[in-house]
Amino acid sequence: MVERRLAPLTALTTLRRPRAEVVRRPLAVPAEPEPATERPSRIVDNAVYAGGRRVATPDTAADSHEWLTEGFDDRMVWLGLYRPEPAELGELAEQYGLPELAVEDAIQAHQRPKFERYGDTLFVVLKAARYLDATEEVEFGELHLFLGRDFAVTVRHSESPDLSRVRRRLESEPALLAKGPEAVLYAILDAVVDGYSPVVAGLSNDIDEIEVQVFAGDPGASRRIYELSQEVLEFQRAAAPLAGILGAITAGFEKYGVDEELRSYLRDVADHVAQVIERVEGFRLQLRDILTVNATLVAQRQNEEIRELTLTSIAQGEEVKKISAWAAILFAPSLVGGVYGMNFEHMPELDWRLGYPFALVLMLGVSVTLYAIFKRRGWI
Repeated sequence: MVERRLAPLTALTTLRRPRAEVVRRPLAVPAEPEPATERPSRIVDNAVYAGGRRVATPDTAADSHEWLTEGFDDRMVWLGLYRPEPAELGELAEQYGLPELAVEDAIQAHQRPKFERYGDTLFVVLKAARYLDATEEVEFGELHLFLGRDFAVTVRHSESPDLSRVRRRLESEPALLAKGPEAVLYAILDAVVDGYSPVVAGLSNDIDEIEVQVFAGDPGASRRIYELSQEVLEFQRAAAPLAGILGAITAGFEKYGVDEELRSYLRDVADHVAQVIERVEGFRLQLRDILTVNATLVAQRQNEEIRELTLTSIAQGEEVKKISAWAAILFAPSLVGGVYGMNFEHMPELDWRLGYPFALVLMLGVSVTLYAIFKRRGWI
């Protein structure tokens, strides 16, 4: 692992020193102290377990840590926090010796799923997901876990997953909870992966609906395909790293003496993760094909529209030619009649006895000639 040099957090200035060397210096008291405002704690649940059963629910993290200093090997503290303040998480880091870099990641959030080991402390980042039927969207949540020999600290930055259900499940199975923080890790992984099943079902239904929209010619299908593709990609980013996380946990079974029952449970979770990843990859390819088909159908519809416009334009051109031809035919007699209707004094044709029949024959001859020409050219 590449070491990073980051500026230490204010609340974690004593984090790298052993607990025994931490010296608490008295704070200077100001001349005119201002009344402090109490900020509500972000601790959702704080429990101490012994032999897999809850024996205490301390009010503060410091109180729960005191239960671990009495030398009992079967005790475990499970702290659940929801969007804690940096100072509060910093106090926990000091009490439980949490790694500074991991705490900084938990404070900043927006991390990708990962698994890191800092000595005896594990740091795990998970992405939960849930399908919202009302809006037909996928909501993603981020969860951070700190696991030590005798403690588990969970930090949620969203409403999902519902860790209260995980806690109730483990408390209903003391034999499983007695296996320690590894049991907490398994139960949370199992809950996160089980939460993917409704998402997979919801995405599958959405894709079926999109196929109907595409072949029905719905103009909004393209946008829905794009939005759903983004959700599938985000889901893939959440689920795909779990295979590596479970692989890293499995690789440490022998070295860290993980209970055989937990090993089988974690292998089962890994199988479910593999199925989810396979389905998500299938969704991605299916949406890619649907997008291609939609583009083809849109192009075909555009070609049909262009063809219809072209035929309409041609028909209009034919009508214009007919109108123009008849206008020319009717214009010729009008031209002859207009010339002889000017009634100038010196017009020989006015005194000619055959002038009138000649004018009529001339008008008829020009009209017939123009009609024959236009008829031959197909204008009439």
